[in-house]
Amino acid sequence: FVQKDALANQNVSLQGKVVKYNPNIMGSNWIHIQDGSGGAGTNDLTLTTKAQVAVGDLVKVRGKVSRAKDFGAGYKFDVIIENAEVEVQK
Repeated sequence: FVQKDALANQNVSLQGKVVKYNPNIMGSNWIHIQDGSGGAGTNDLTLTTKAQVAVGDLVKVRGKVSRAKDFGAGYKFDVIIENAEVEVQK
């Protein structure tokens, strides 16, 4: 999250802890993760995926970083990873 400007439109791979999970919204599962970078208000990274997870899971995420996405209906994100590949770590 801290490097969002430099990573815009780039493929990334990172690990984080699932802090929020909203299944089946607009055809995707929406996951919020925190990777330990940033501070309050700048440490929550949102991603969309077909994967199913649970709050508290440690996940490895791969996908392309997008900036300033507005999906309408109040879904506006400064940074998001869409259609991410998500793997729950054991």
